[in-house]
Amino acid sequence: MNVFIKPVKPENAPKALGPYTPAVKLGDFVYLSGQIPLDPISGEVVGTTIEEQTHQVMKNIQAVLNDMGLDFRHIMKTTIFVADLNDFNRLNEVYGSYLEEPYPARSCVEVARLPKDVKVEIECIVIDTLVYEAQLAQQSGCGGCSGCGDGGCGDNGCENCES
Repeated sequence: MNVFIKPVKPENAPKALGPYTPAVKLGDFVYLSGQIPLDPISGEVVGTTIEEQTHQVMKNIQAVLNDMGLDFRHIMKTTIFVADLNDFNRLNEVYGSYLEEPYPARSCVEVARLPKDVKVEIECIVIDTLVYEAQLAQQSGCGGCSGCGDGGCGDNGCENCES
C-alpha cells in the first residue's frame, strides 16, 4: 500500500462498481473517479433524460467533495463522457448551474457506451487548498470568510462580509 495515497470512500456517494476507489488523494491533489447517475442508497440509475442524469452526477460529485470538506470551486479539471453529443447544450446548462467562474478546465467526448448504459459520466481533478486558505485568512486577519475572492480580507476588512 502506498502511504502517500489516501482513499476517499464517502458514505453519501454511490459505492464503486468495480476495483476502484471513488477518489484518491495524493498531497493536495484529489482524483475523482468518473461518477455516473447512481442513487447512493439503491445503486440504481437516476433519471432517463440528460438533464436528470447530469443533476445526479453533479450531486454525486458534490457528495465526494463534501466528504473531504471541499466544494465545486476546488475542481480544476473535468472530463465529461457523453453517450450522445446532441445532448451537449442541455448537459452544459445543468453542469454550469453547479459551478461559478472561474470554471474548471474540461474536455467533453462522445463515447460508444457508458456503464449501465447511462447518458453521462464525469471525472474530476481537484486541488485541496483548505490549508492554504486557512493560512491566508490568518495572515490577513480575516476570520476566514468565504466572501473573499482571494481567500483573505486584506487590511481594510472585507467588502463582501462587512468585517
